[in-house]
Amino acid sequence: MSDTPALVAWFATMDSDHPDDVLDMITDDFFMSVQFSAGGGTSAEFAGDRSGLVRYLEQREKSALVHTVDVGSTVGDTELALGRTTRDGAFEASFNASAQLVDGRLRRLLICRTPELAFD
Repeated sequence: MSDTPALVAWFATMDSDHPDDVLDMITDDFFMSVQFSAGGGTSAEFAGDRSGLVRYLEQREKSALVHTVDVGSTVGDTELALGRTTRDGAFEASFNASAQLVDGRLRRLLICRTPELAFD
């Protein structure tokens, strides 16, 4: 069970028909890094502030994946999660996510994703 309400809300919003709504969930000094592996040694990093998040949102598939946080914990102002993405119910990738929060909004976000292993 997960104790990461901000990350669960983040991924639910990203999976929705309105992923741009995550822009309302970040602080003015937000910064993120998404390490994205497609497998087979192919990877990319998406990093930046609000404008970097906008660029990330513009290039990603909309409503194609479902993110599930399988295990999570909150330590102070930081949420840590381990989860998986599925496409049409089939495993696609595992991910780790860490978020630093200020008043319930994301200030820092680090997500690492790979299809190369599953935690089952």
